[in-house]
Amino acid sequence: VWHDRALSDSFNTLVLTAGLTWRRAAVLRAVARYLRQTALTYSIDYLAGALLHQPGVARILGEFFAARFDPATKKREKAEQRIAKDFEAALEGVESLDDDTILRAFWSVIEATQRTDFYAAPEGVEPASVTLKIKPEGLAFVPLPRPFREIFVHSPQVEGVHLRFGPVARGGLRWSDRPQDFRTEVLGLVKAQQVKNAVIVPVGAKGGFVPARLPAHGTREAIFEAGRQAYIAFIDRLLSVTDDIEGDAVTAPDNVVVHDGEDAYMVAAADKGTATFSDTANGIAVERGFWLGDAFASGGSAGYDHKAMGITARGAWEAVKRHFREMDVDIQGEPFTAVGVGDMSGDVFGNGMLLSRATKLVAAFDHRDIFIDPDPDPETSFVERKRLFDLPRSSWQDYDASLISKGGGIFSRAQKEIVLSAEARKALKIGRTKVRPGELLTAILKAPADLLWFGGIGTYVRGPAESNAEAGDKANDAIRISAAEVGAKVVGEGANLGMTQKARIAFGLKGGRCKSDAIDNSAGVNTSDVEVNIKIALAPAVRAGALSENERLTLLSEMTEDVARLVLRNNYQQTLAISLEALRGHDNLGNQMRLMAELEERGLLDRVVEDLPDDATLEERALDGQGLTRAEIGTLLAFAKIALFNDLVESAVPDDPYLGRELFRYFPEDMRERFSPEIEGHRLRREIIATQLSNSLINRGGPTLLVAARDRTGDTAADLTRAYAVVRDSFGLQKLHAEIDALDTKISGRLQLELYAIVQDVLIDRLAWFTGNLGPNAGLADSVAHYRTGLEAVAAILPSLLSRERAKAVRDVERRLKAGRVPEALASRLALLPALARSTDVIPIADRSGRSLGEAAQSFFAISDRFGFARIDQMTEEVETGDYYEGLAMQKARDSLETAHRDLARRLISDGGAIDVAAWEAASGERITATAKQVEKILSDHRPSMAKVTVAASLLSELARE
Repeated sequence: VWHDRALSDSFNTLVLTAGLTWRRAAVLRAVARYLRQTALTYSIDYLAGALLHQPGVARILGEFFAARFDPATKKREKAEQRIAKDFEAALEGVESLDDDTILRAFWSVIEATQRTDFYAAPEGVEPASVTLKIKPEGLAFVPLPRPFREIFVHSPQVEGVHLRFGPVARGGLRWSDRPQDFRTEVLGLVKAQQVKNAVIVPVGAKGGFVPARLPAHGTREAIFEAGRQAYIAFIDRLLSVTDDIEGDAVTAPDNVVVHDGEDAYMVAAADKGTATFSDTANGIAVERGFWLGDAFASGGSAGYDHKAMGITARGAWEAVKRHFREMDVDIQGEPFTAVGVGDMSGDVFGNGMLLSRATKLVAAFDHRDIFIDPDPDPETSFVERKRLFDLPRSSWQDYDASLISKGGGIFSRAQKEIVLSAEARKALKIGRTKVRPGELLTAILKAPADLLWFGGIGTYVRGPAESNAEAGDKANDAIRISAAEVGAKVVGEGANLGMTQKARIAFGLKGGRCKSDAIDNSAGVNTSDVEVNIKIALAPAVRAGALSENERLTLLSEMTEDVARLVLRNNYQQTLAISLEALRGHDNLGNQMRLMAELEERGLLDRVVEDLPDDATLEERALDGQGLTRAEIGTLLAFAKIALFNDLVESAVPDDPYLGRELFRYFPEDMRERFSPEIEGHRLRREIIATQLSNSLINRGGPTLLVAARDRTGDTAADLTRAYAVVRDSFGLQKLHAEIDALDTKISGRLQLELYAIVQDVLIDRLAWFTGNLGPNAGLADSVAHYRTGLEAVAAILPSLLSRERAKAVRDVERRLKAGRVPEALASRLALLPALARSTDVIPIADRSGRSLGEAAQSFFAISDRFGFARIDQMTEEVETGDYYEGLAMQKARDSLETAHRDLARRLISDGGAIDVAAWEAASGERITATAKQVEKILSDHRPSMAKVTVAASLLSELARE
């Protein structure tokens, strides 16, 4: 079989001339195929040529593979060391630099391989494949980004690769039609998957396979079945080098030599060409007894049907609604125009075009037809689209043409020429009456619509300086447009790769609104993730007989909409986080540059690979008043979450009883009480908690929150996360967020973002304070209860304690919010919130002095009035800082002022008598009076400057220390 199907003539020759066995030649052929996929400049014959030139080295490479992976090898480490010396000696006689480079690459791949199935077949049975599980981290010829692990499958029936960026990773397996460079295709997709998966428990993964035995002239059904069989073989080989779990023990596959650690998490999600294969994959897992069972592949008959739920489109629609909401347009009630790619039979396009009855779909196309409706009636067209969507199979040709507005029609892409009406030409801004189909498709992409909705496969928009080849979608080269030519106000990427990342950035810089496919359509993979983790949680109950299979299926079905709500909440919050970061604009560039530098130092981010600007470009943008685009912020947001997730999983944070509550928030309510022990014992418990906290913290505080807080305090990510939970729950920020969420479309989008920003500013400001005041052994539950009670009490008396100027400022904010139709109670709370945040010190003052909160507050504000602390604080907000470190210096000055304020207030209250600043000052000597005069002199010149703040902070800190 190997001779006939897998080995090229060059490798046949190698067997004959180098004396290799067919088996060892097959191994080297597999390594060569991997090198061909990673270093595309080399052909297979060229790679084989290097072995043919050096048959002795070829034999050594075969011996090296056997030494590493043949279970029969004795004293494996010594054998590898001996062969390594032989290899280096043999290379001394290689004169060709190319041959030397290639031979070393063969060696490197074998050395980087952690497992293979090649020796797993029973004795006397020829191997079915060469499967290599590779750690590519040190392979210089492997393109960036390099995955955590990849599995390369090479056999006569199928060839493919699975890339993943962490031990616990998930993403789809696709039927690739790119045999020459399927790894390049999969790598491009896993980059987006890595960003998309930041919202869920596992990191990104992606796989692709190419069937090798499709019938040349077979029917559609025959080709489909051959592809399915190739998929089965591919899945079987992935599992052949994956650990299993029996009880609590992780077990390695039989006869597989393991050079890495335990590794049992492998899942198979649906993707292009494999949407109907979930049950097939689960059948393989069940047959093999793999521990995940039918949780191995989500979306099967025992899982959530994404198209029926419409979940991918619904998630992307959250992004679209936010874009329009911030433009003060309610697309659920106000008619808006749309153009798009796809048809009503498709999951993402079809579901998306049914999410608002106000949609006026002017034009769309798929791979067969072009639909044009120049002035559609929203209700009539919605009903007809719904009819098409409900058909078992449909195309635009099934649309009732009598319902199309004047001048519209349905045209085949196979036509030589299309004649356009005046109405169609006006709607699409086309000057000519007769156009070729390709020209019409380009015009649709350029159309001046409110929304451009991508719901079909293909990359249709490139960056200004990108070539069509760089866009990586040859099929659409003829119709692709530049980002500058997009006529829509908003782009929604329900489908993958509708635009290149460079196109998204260019569109954002010219004022267009888009995020990215990874942000927009993350709900699908999120749903799959929740499904898999629900099944893992329920498995012990099923095994114990506490839950029958029918009961499990019923429960899964009953929780469908609860799962959807949990998933869509992530879409809502993540798109809000991007909008808030965009609102801060270039003012936050220093923090963003610092974050990117830190991520690069940690090896988590490559700006070139992720299309993020370098510092020089960012400084140029700052001069033009521009910051990062939403597409760039989305990438930064994801990598900030990835970094925090990594830190938290390695810390004790997921083991904290208070933070452990995040585990239950991940699951639908119907599960939380009934299956509490099963959830508590979830195999991915720590990863779920870390993901929940990463999402919550970064979504609410922004991507730069932690890097800025770490530089300010020197604390770890774990310490800051503990402090975050206390800030969030002590101030009741979740309730505030819910009240602001409820104002969607009821107040202006800009004002709503300002409300969120008020809350976010408090979080950013108080994070450092709580980190410094909690202590490493503080019980979080007790801390939250203590500070929540204290803050509620302080809030009740705070208005009466504020200075006249500060009270007026609060009233002004409150009046402005009420004028913007913010409910009175919410407006009052938000207006007072910054002052309440700066009054947190009242609580420890009361704790340490033994006096009441009222007395502590009286002391705190008396000191504030005497030394102008509130006025200095106001000055710090008015100072413009030149760079990141000036901003950091300002934050440090504010921290010093806060410490001095607290210490002076505690000294005032410490004697147990009446709180009388004048008496205390008179009894304490001239130093207090002199300092107060010096500070007043600084504040009398109202021009803000860092120098003034720094000097005031120094004077007051010295006084507090005396």
